Amino acid sequence: MSATTPGRAAVPDQDGRGEAVTRPQLVEPWPHGVSREPSMRISDVLAELGTDFPTLTPSKLRFLEEHGLVEPRRSTGGYRQYSRADVERLRYVLRQQRDRYLPLKVIGEQLEALDRGQTAEPLTPRLAATDGERTSAPPAGRMSMEAVAEAAHVTPELVAELVEAGVLTPGPTGHLDPWAYDVVLAAAALAEHGVQARHLRSFRAAADRQVSVVEQIVAPLRGHRTVSNQTHQAHAASVAAEVGELCGALHTAMVRAGVAGLTP
Repeated sequence: MSATTPGRAAVPDQDGRGEAVTRPQLVEPWPHGVSREPSMRISDVLAELGTDFPTLTPSKLRFLEEHGLVEPRRSTGGYRQYSRADVERLRYVLRQQRDRYLPLKVIGEQLEALDRGQTAEPLTPRLAATDGERTSAPPAGRMSMEAVAEAAHVTPELVAELVEAGVLTPGPTGHLDPWAYDVVLAAAALAEHGVQARHLRSFRAAADRQVSVVEQIVAPLRGHRTVSNQTHQAHAASVAAEVGELCGALHTAMVRAGVAGLTP
């Protein structure tokens, strides 16, 4: 995406002979009115975005550049230099990945729409988990496989592959629980890195083991399923949610530690 792109509008002007002519009008890419002076190095960009996106790395910035989502300029020495506008485009891309798990292709299409002056689809509000990461507010109610695919902007084949691999498990009516939406979004994002549905079986197995740990903890708290024990049921549900979040935070911390050791 270049700094300026020809727009479809044409503006009347006068040529040297006094006749009306039209010339292409240059449209400033999104974000409009933000400095495009390349004044920031990679370290500056990481410092700017690191608070909101602590896992951002130089390699991730290069990866997004390779996909055409940002185009930093190069100094005479060959170093990448970013503008404030570049940083805002990166912020948009990273938010869409973190908050909605959107594939880069979809994010690129949204940026192209913004460049044309169209309004992109608004961000879906997310809920903050105990580890500071973002967790989704899933669609209400169970959904068909086709409905999940449409909501997540993926092909029905991907959802079918996740079901076949045992990553998703439909209910008796063939519908998926609301959390399947988040699973599909994450799977679609991983697919861009070559991770196939069958590769996610280990994730499903690990999640099931964590759920078993939570179940063992809350089992004594459940009591009898009667109206008189509604307080006990509510307490059990609260403990289950809290322990589940802690399991997720522990898993995230361990993966981050392992990934950090893969790069110098």
